Amino acid sequence: MTNDNSRSYSEKIHIWGRIWGVIAILMFISYPLVVSIYYSAWPDAGPFFKGLLGVAPVFWLVGAIEAFTYAPMLGSGGAYLGFVTGNLTNLKVPCALNAMESAKVKAGTEEADVISTIAIAVSSIVTVLIIFAGVLLLAPLQPILESPVLAPAFANILPSLFGALAVIFVSRNWKIALAPLLFMLVLFIAVPSLASSVSIMVPVGALIAIGVSRILYKKGKI
Repeated sequence: MTNDNSRSYSEKIHIWGRIWGVIAILMFISYPLVVSIYYSAWPDAGPFFKGLLGVAPVFWLVGAIEAFTYAPMLGSGGAYLGFVTGNLTNLKVPCALNAMESAKVKAGTEEADVISTIAIAVSSIVTVLIIFAGVLLLAPLQPILESPVLAPAFANILPSLFGALAVIFVSRNWKIALAPLLFMLVLFIAVPSLASSVSIMVPVGALIAIGVSRILYKKGKI
């Protein structure tokens, strides 16, 4: 890939990424706006801004951290596509990392950018197809899904999901993952009430991981 072609690809990715990012934001805003206009049902300003103040800063902070964390890993194309389609931590990032590992390319390279974009695009299409099939088959499968035999499986979806993610991320560099993992484990055992504030603790865990990785890097341990 020549420098001119590389620059052209990068420029096109950023142009189209920004366009679709703006379109996605407008679509997210348009649905509640159109519903409110159609039904003439508007939320009261007091409760609305009170609820917004409680959750918006957390989402803004987490979103900023994810942008700085995932963008270098996914590349320009993968980052734009991943942030538009969503579900990065649970699906898009693991798919992209596994695809890059299988292709034996290093994150941050042009090859990794292309592989990451393809992996996230395929995972998005598969997700839509599975959701579509689930909607069609929900009624016929409802008696089976609600059976007592499968009840324990559905009760453990989140532990199994995050357990699988932990294997992927922790195994890549357990030295960095160990510190925030132990800190959060001790913290939540000591203060169980923090279980309702997990999203607030995500940036704290990220800062601990960054600090530990810097210390280990300076000592030549990673």
